[in-house]
Amino acid sequence: MAAQELRAIYRCRDRNQAAQPLHDCTVMCIDPGVPEIGRLARTITTWRDEFLAYFSTGRISNGPTEAVNLLIKKILTVGHGFRNFDNYRLRLLLHCGITWHHHTPTPLRGRLPRLAA
Repeated sequence: MAAQELRAIYRCRDRNQAAQPLHDCTVMCIDPGVPEIGRLARTITTWRDEFLAYFSTGRISNGPTEAVNLLIKKILTVGHGFRNFDNYRLRLLLHCGITWHHHTPTPLRGRLPRLAA
């Protein structure tokens, strides 16, 4: 229920309209008897200004940047350290979804072999 209330705040139009539901959500989460939800209330209270900044910055988030940073750290961990930076860079480009622009090789034969046709 707390997650749904928090998600509903993102549907508000501006910062002033979002401030009251955020306060209500925090009050609802303060003492529900579940320690995780109490921790959520403390986190929301601590990050209140940053949470509401989402509405005054044109709904821009740094989530995609944080996702790429996490992916970079995972690749470095899985690779057990790369000695060659070029190999590390290529691995990052591969995992981050870069589309490679390469030409298709010219076929050597003009037709398929007789047995394959």
